[in-house]
Amino acid sequence: MAVRKLKPTTPGQRHKIIGTFEEITAAVPEKSLVYGKHSTGGRNNVGKMTVRYMGGGHKQKYRFIDFKREKDGVPAVVKTIEYDPNRSARIALLFYADGEKRYIIAPNGLKVGQTVMSGVEAAPEVGNALPLQNIPVGTVIHNIELRPGQGALLVRSAGNFAQLTSREGRYCVIKLPSGETRKILSACKATVGSVGNSDHALEASGKAGRSRWLGRRPHNRGVVMNPHDHPMGGGEGRQSGGHPRSRKGLYAKGLKTRAPKKQSNKYIIERANKK
Repeated sequence: MAVRKLKPTTPGQRHKIIGTFEEITAAVPEKSLVYGKHSTGGRNNVGKMTVRYMGGGHKQKYRFIDFKREKDGVPAVVKTIEYDPNRSARIALLFYADGEKRYIIAPNGLKVGQTVMSGVEAAPEVGNALPLQNIPVGTVIHNIELRPGQGALLVRSAGNFAQLTSREGRYCVIKLPSGETRKILSACKATVGSVGNSDHALEASGKAGRSRWLGRRPHNRGVVMNPHDHPMGGGEGRQSGGHPRSRKGLYAKGLKTRAPKKQSNKYIIERANKK
């Protein structure tokens, strides 16, 4: 995966940095694994705008991704690596030995023609999904479950990875991309390797139009509004606006939002790194 910077033949291309798409091998998704997405444009069932700055955008189809990887012991061959408009990572189409087809998130280094497996007997190799208790300490992983059989919830976006650092009884200690270290049940599954498309963080859209293609409308700041529109609005000339806060008056920076008595606090060993 690499990125390319375009020649500034137009103003929109001057700052544009996009991926090369060199790893993508198919342009049309598998028909049995997609369905049409309904776009709300930020409106509710009576047509009232309830979420601002949404609307428009290119028509998209949703690809069903297999986050559970419950087909244990059945080998699958990677048929294609594809683009997915719903996520930053690439996806891989698997053809299982029993004839079933499924999409998974494509890890870094996964190639077309490679064989992957899931289950207890699977080897700890890139693309294989197995319980944390069967993964060697120090291995880089992604697509991590929080409850056995629930499906992967953690570490799914482009370029991300976590690391299995140690074991404590029924739990494995995982260092997450945020810097947080927490315990997860050893029976939970994870996929070996890091998520592909790692250069996604280097991309730059180059123009406002690309945001519109993604369904994002222009976002105006609170400080340029009037006092009755936003807590940070008003004032003569350009005012700082006071403490950064939301339209409803909640502090936007520095306010702790995690519940202090949250049940899962006991599994967190070390909090995420603060900047």
